[in-house]
Amino acid sequence: MSSPPTMIGLEMPDFARWSERVVVALGQNPSVFTGPGTNTYLIGTGPQRILLDTGGGEPEYLEVLERAMRESGCEGLQEIVLTHGHPDHIGGAIALNDHLGPVPVSKKAWPEVDENYHLELRLLEDGDVIETEGARLRAVYTPGHAIDHLCFVLEEEGSLFSGDNVLGIGTTVIPSKSGSLADYMRSLRRLLEERPKAIYPAHGPLIADGVAKIREYIAHREERDVQILAAMREGAETIAAIVKIVYRSYPVSLHAAAGQSVCSHLLKLEHEGRVARAGGPDPLVDDWRLAESA
Repeated sequence: MSSPPTMIGLEMPDFARWSERVVVALGQNPSVFTGPGTNTYLIGTGPQRILLDTGGGEPEYLEVLERAMRESGCEGLQEIVLTHGHPDHIGGAIALNDHLGPVPVSKKAWPEVDENYHLELRLLEDGDVIETEGARLRAVYTPGHAIDHLCFVLEEEGSLFSGDNVLGIGTTVIPSKSGSLADYMRSLRRLLEERPKAIYPAHGPLIADGVAKIREYIAHREERDVQILAAMREGAETIAAIVKIVYRSYPVSLHAAAGQSVCSHLLKLEHEGRVARAGGPDPLVDDWRLAESA
């Protein structure tokens, strides 16, 4: 059985122009979880532009961003907009303010995370609009991967900045403690209603057909439910045992992340009355069993 596509070993250029209004600059933070790094985006056509996401704060990123700005005719940042508060998205905001001077930062609130960064935030909500020369972004609240996750429709193009909700390659991890697969599935269906053309993901390459990719993501998660229940019928009673069956064709280096997603599937299935657990304090290490109705 061949391994499914992942971002392990994927290489991307430090920066590239993906459309008339969108330039991508790589966050210089490669890892098993981020692939080649976090995509950050200069958005607009004027001398002052929006920067969407900031990477994790790696010093090398500042030079990459400045080159991307210089070669795309961007003279400065109008503001920084964040898809969510995970470290590889918000982590560079302080360094950018120190390096480029004060830049407004906008995101949806996640107080217990936001307080760690000591940033003055303009708080965004579903439907809020951020405009700059040549671009109008509309926020779409899409929780599931993160409590505060926002995607942004680029209305001039009918395209979508998907943050971590849709990736260029592979699938999104749903953290077992702060995420919710049920919310995530609702968010995917909400994004499908937008019928995006291209999708600009936070990790990996440009997605040319946004509608097809979102449908693929929904079908994948529905199939994962089926596979997890089948693994439990084979006798798997722990997340580690389920991962060994369901993710046997994936690199072992991804199994820890897979365990997070399996846990989120099990919590969703538990809410639906299809599985049950022993009742310990941590669902990641608890024993699980099929419910009578499964």
